[in-house]
This record gives sequence, C-alpha cells and structure tokens, in this order.
Amino acid sequence: MHTPDPSRRDFLQAGIAGAAALGIAGVTEGADAKGIATRPLGKTGVNVSLVCLGGWHIGSVKDEKEAIKIMHAAIDEGITFFDNAWDYHDGGSELVMGKALATGGKRKQVFLMTKNCDRDAKGSRKHLEDSLKRLQTDVIDLWQFHEINYDNDPDWVMEKGGLAEALKAQKEGKVRFIGFTGHKDPHIHLNMLKRHKWDTVQMPINVCDYHYRSFAGQVVPEANKLGIGVIGMKSLGGGDSHKGRFIIEKVCGVEEARRYSLSQPISSLVIGIDSMDVLKQDVANARNFKPMTEAEMKALREKVKELATDGRHERFKSTQVFDGPYHQKQHGFMA
Repeated sequence: MHTPDPSRRDFLQAGIAGAAALGIAGVTEGADAKGIATRPLGKTGVNVSLVCLGGWHIGSVKDEKEAIKIMHAAIDEGITFFDNAWDYHDGGSELVMGKALATGGKRKQVFLMTKNCDRDAKGSRKHLEDSLKRLQTDVIDLWQFHEINYDNDPDWVMEKGGLAEALKAQKEGKVRFIGFTGHKDPHIHLNMLKRHKWDTVQMPINVCDYHYRSFAGQVVPEANKLGIGVIGMKSLGGGDSHKGRFIIEKVCGVEEARRYSLSQPISSLVIGIDSMDVLKQDVANARNFKPMTEAEMKALREKVKELATDGRHERFKSTQVFDGPYHQKQHGFMA
C-alpha cells in the first residue's frame, strides 16, 4: 500500500479540513431552487455558484445568438458566476457576454468576473475601461490580474502601479473585489499572496496537479488560512470544453475529473461550456455533486499517477503553450 510522504499527509489533512470548512463533507450549503449549490467566496461575504461559466469557451461559440442563448440558459439553471478576461478572443468574449447580460435583467443575476492583462497603472486603467464598456456594466464584481505566470510578475504588479490602480478603481466603485490568476508554478502564487490581502486567487485544480507542482497542495492551504477565495480551473487539463487533455488522452473521465476538483476546498470551479449539450452535462454534474470520500480520491490519484508525475498532461505549468499572446509579448517572448 502506498504511504503518502509528510507533504502529502499535509495535503490530505488540509483538504479534509478545508472541505469541512466549506461544508462539502455532506450537503453543500446554499443550493438554489434549481439545485446548484453555492459556496462562500473567501471572506468577501458573497456566495457563488459551485461552477463558473468560462469566458474563453463561450467566446469560441461561432454563432453569437447561440452563445447568448447558452448564457441565458446557464443563468436560468443556476450557474450565476461568470468568468471572462480582457484578452479572450481579442475582446470578443467580453462583447458577447455583455450583450447576453444586457437583456432581461440578467446582469443583476450574475456575479461577474473579468481579468486585467496589464501590469502598469495606465494599461490597467485602459483594460478596465475597455472591459466595462464591452460588458455593458458600471461595475466588475471581481477583477483579477490575469496570468501571473512569470517570476517577475509579482514585482511588476507592485512596482509598475497595477495594484495601486486597481485599488483606486475599487474606491471609485468600478471594482468590488480584487484577485489574481495563474497556472505556471505554485511558488509564484505564494509570492503574490505575501504582497497584498487579495480577495481571490485562481489556479489549476485537478487530479494530476496532486503529483506535479501542486497548487492544491501548496497554495490552497495558505489561501484558505488567509480567507482568500480559491477559484479552480483546468479540471480537465486544459482544452476545448469536454475535450480537455485528460479526456482525449484517457487519463480519466469528465464526471470523475470534475467531481475530484469540486471535492477540494475551493469556492468555485471555472468550466468550459461551448454548447447546450455540454451545459446540460455540467448542470447535471453540479446538481448531482457529492464530495469524493478520501478513499475515492486516493484511488483516482493512484490511477493517474504514472501519467501525472512528469507533467505531460499539465503543459500549462511547464511550457508557454497555454500562455496568452499578450503576456508572452509583455515579457519579450514574441516578436
């Protein structure tokens, strides 16, 4: 029988304690009339839906009317946390989401997140104003610094004035909460956590992460300790909706991958939805969610171990394949 090393024991104990704190050891608190549960977003005082509609994937839907229809259906089904970013599809994701939220009072039903791709004050302000205009709203509920993937990003956000501008925007009432995202290396996230009292942090949360540069093992316990809302992503290893790398390479199935991620002590999980069929599957998974037992989680981790320990299915951690062009150019990696 495999015996976890001390760091793994800490991981498990933190996960169990965090799960209990979030109320996911039994019946998840805050389920709405439709049956999709909500969880506290750290210390913000806000509860968000268990799953969050991903902005990149909704922006990839070719038919704009269909994308709007999907978003409206998602809200009606209880998915009321929406994700986006300034650079998704060159602003196209924010534009179509703005149109969806501008009708039928939908904006008031959604906790809206988007992301700032710049690091300095001037660029951050421009990205904010662009996002507000595209999303047709006066306030962003959660504004996160996007892709803190490079070792010097924490320094840049502080020294170039990005955070100062975000705090200014917050005082102006244009931003309610501030956080950051990234998918490269836990040590970069830990560096950021030391710099400011963030409201949220977004990171990869999946079964392979347990074995390779683990955000769940290193960052989640610290974030939970600080009362920072943890938002998970890349539960299928990155990719197109239900065709994520884990699924294509037969690492595991969609339902078990989602369930494992949602069984971690996180506030919500960003998921890719690019069709009505995918929406229906993800709504069913969210409604039927029951936390994995420790035995179930251990069995799944053992199942994927041979394919996970070298990071081959989490290339967003070890390569620039998943880094956005805007950020690569910022750091001189693109002409």
